[in-house]
Amino acid sequence: MLNDALFYESYEIIEGEKFMSPSVPLNHSGIIFRLGMLIGNYVIANKCGYVFPDDVDVHLPDGNLFKPDLVVVKKENEGILNWHGAIYGVPDMVVEVLSRSTRKKDLTIKKDIYESNGVKEYWIIDPWVKAVDVYILRDGKFELDGEYFKYDADELKELTDEEKADVKPEIKVSIFEDCMVTVADIFSWGYDD
Repeated sequence: MLNDALFYESYEIIEGEKFMSPSVPLNHSGIIFRLGMLIGNYVIANKCGYVFPDDVDVHLPDGNLFKPDLVVVKKENEGILNWHGAIYGVPDMVVEVLSRSTRKKDLTIKKDIYESNGVKEYWIIDPWVKAVDVYILRDGKFELDGEYFKYDADELKELTDEEKADVKPEIKVSIFEDCMVTVADIFSWGYDD
């Protein structure tokens, strides 16, 4: 007998309109897996929250339904978790990995909706340039907190000393006091070093 979940329709609802959620490519899934492990190890060790990768329904208070690539909910906000269903409320952190089909929405309307609902931290990962943009909610508005890139050895040699000084090898997960993620670890698998 086939599992009914195989026929589950995967979609998001953005401002009342239904959009299908296609399967993600391996590089996309690998990035989310690694980032989920990196943050998840911290969360487990400190018993301070929950990490959910790919295909989790997040029902935001304004009626939008998203399936972020990664969701982090702090322990004190676990009341939004329905363990037999979905997330009903505002996660503390959301991560989206850009793809050709979702890029525009992730950078514009979804970012605006996460902001208006009060998501505290929003990461946008670009797998093609191996970059992470981190937005932090301050006074109700997302501010770009930092841009992080994975450089290979040849790229680093090309940089001036001033440019090298601006390279940030680690990203602070701001919703936690001392959680750091190394940029190279996010993009370490399936890429040329």
